[in-house]
Amino acid sequence: MNAPTTDQLPVVVIGAGPVGLAAAAHLVERGLEPLVLEAGPTAATAVRNWAHVRLFSPWAEVTDPAAEKLLAPTGWTRPDGATYPTGADWAERYLQPLADVLEGKVRYSATVTGVARAGRDRIVDADRDQQPFTVHIQTADGGEERLTARAVIDASGTWSIPGPMGADGLPALGEKAAAAQISYRVPDLKDPAVRARYAGRRTAVIGSGASAFTALAYLADLAEDEPGTHTTWVLRRGIGANTYGGGEADQLPARGALGLRAKAAVEAGHADAVTGFRTQAVERDGDRLVLVAEDGRRLDPVDEAIVLTGFRPDLSFLSEVRLGLDERLQAPTALAPLIDPNVHSCGTVYPHGVNELTHPEQGIHLVGMKSYGRAPTFLAMTGYEQVRSIAAAIAGDREAAERVELTLPETGVCGGAGLYDDHDAARSSQDGGCCAAPATLHIGTGAPSTSGGR
Repeated sequence: MNAPTTDQLPVVVIGAGPVGLAAAAHLVERGLEPLVLEAGPTAATAVRNWAHVRLFSPWAEVTDPAAEKLLAPTGWTRPDGATYPTGADWAERYLQPLADVLEGKVRYSATVTGVARAGRDRIVDADRDQQPFTVHIQTADGGEERLTARAVIDASGTWSIPGPMGADGLPALGEKAAAAQISYRVPDLKDPAVRARYAGRRTAVIGSGASAFTALAYLADLAEDEPGTHTTWVLRRGIGANTYGGGEADQLPARGALGLRAKAAVEAGHADAVTGFRTQAVERDGDRLVLVAEDGRRLDPVDEAIVLTGFRPDLSFLSEVRLGLDERLQAPTALAPLIDPNVHSCGTVYPHGVNELTHPEQGIHLVGMKSYGRAPTFLAMTGYEQVRSIAAAIAGDREAAERVELTLPETGVCGGAGLYDDHDAARSSQDGGCCAAPATLHIGTGAPSTSGGR
């Protein structure tokens, strides 16, 4: 029996989150065979981990057109486009149904442990581009398999590697030893066990983005009901005019409302802010934790710490392929200048595709939140445009691959963690916009995508 040619092999998509499933939908639309590998037991495993958090983006901006076409014959209809889903809504009402439509094209409990060229480590040049990719996976029972692919689309997101407490990008001294009292996720205070962990206790929240705002707001609500609940908000920078985002002038009202909730928590005395504090160590004071800064300052003891300092990509299983990554952001070299958080907010990143996502290793693409590396802002719509372009390129339609088919709203739209339970806050402001003034960085959810749309 003759071995299949490379063109007859499937395109392996890593991750069954929003962008990974959208990639599969676009590949199907192009007549290509996807194989989606998801480490978790269901679609959108990462998104389900922040099921209690509401997105900034409404339904109209977190579903993909090719995915909707696949879903339409099942009777699926998109929820009200003007409403804002939680992570649970997104997973249960869109992402899992999409994975179900793809049926045998999605494999669960399949963790990718390595990607390489068949018979070639990263050193070997000979006939490299003519070889298929080999994808090594580990199954739930500990078994190992090796799959073959014509191309690889890595949409695994960044959720699995949260940033540490240490200001130098490494865990603070003592951080690992104190792991039982440190969380790296926005707490779900509707869960009785989680609520009990923070009720009536002092908690340090480290971070300055939307996830930190969300945690501050949640803990402030808890403080209203549970005396003794208090938060110390630890910022590496100072507090300025834009610390809390755009507020009422933000044309993303969910984001503006979230910043105002965080500000209210501080003004009401439920939280105090410590600025210019770059954590170097975590020490013990009995059962409590003491954070120590690089300049020697020590905070009052806390019972718990919530570290929300962003996420970073897992590149370990890509060590045998040749990636071209920016040395700072760990994003594709051509994309990095477009998403540099020192220059751009979400609304100033224009749609991009295969040209910005190409690596020295032809046929491998990092997409979604993973393509942004350590940059903290991400938009689900941008991820969907990425995979539309890449699917076209794999199919040989270069003209479509290089054509921009996404038009963003004038204000830009950020995916990410938000509080939008007060629908009166949804009224659009006429002042300012997403990028009317420099904004604090927003930690996307993506999965998280969102890889949360985030």
